Amino acid sequence: MPNEPYLDASVRWKLKSGLVPFRELRTAEVVEQLIDSGLVTEVYGAVGAGKEADVFLAEDAGRVVVAKAYRLYRTSHRTRGAVKSDGMARLALQEFDLLAYASGHRVPVPEPIDREENAFTMEYIGDEDGPAPQLRRVELESPETFASELLDAIERLAHAGIVHTDLSPFNILVHRGHPVIIDLGQGLRVDRLGSTPWRRLYEAQTALQHALGALARYFARYDVAFDTSTVVEGILRDINRWGGAAAPE
Repeated sequence: MPNEPYLDASVRWKLKSGLVPFRELRTAEVVEQLIDSGLVTEVYGAVGAGKEADVFLAEDAGRVVVAKAYRLYRTSHRTRGAVKSDGMARLALQEFDLLAYASGHRVPVPEPIDREENAFTMEYIGDEDGPAPQLRRVELESPETFASELLDAIERLAHAGIVHTDLSPFNILVHRGHPVIIDLGQGLRVDRLGSTPWRRLYEAQTALQHALGALARYFARYDVAFDTSTVVEGILRDINRWGGAAAPE
């Protein structure tokens, strides 16, 4: 149920006691929260911002990590008050779990490290010169090889029971010439019912068609063709554990 406590008793206590402010935290307060929670020992600075969260480059006991903090209110989610705060913690938990599940199935994603309330840390993808760039900002040296590896990663993710619902050149990093998929917060677990199986398959089909369509347009600049329909059909056959057709309710 969406309004039930999302697991952590500490969050429920803070909501009831009024220690969670009903306003968006300033960047300095978010940094303080990350350090006070024990997720990191130092924050170097912000490296990105998405629709729902802010991303920081940080250090955890000598190890460079990335910290992602979901915003409490300045997001596309329109719930209010304590439910809002609890809900963003739920989103952090969801992305953390999806990363763990994908990483366990050898999908190229950042490995999750630790989580606390509405924030978590994960593996830093980059080198001493800085974070790995987004695909949209890179001129690929071997586009056919990269495209093949990316399709394999998408298929591995689906085989693990996850479909990325917002996959695009914005959510793919290029690290040492290889793809790394990020931003799994809105991932769809197709191996968990949660709704009728055919509804889940339809949602997965729609997400895959959207993602592969965007990637096909990107790789067209390199004259690398994506057979989108064949790839989608193959993935759907792989994840269809119920034998029904993918159709909306």
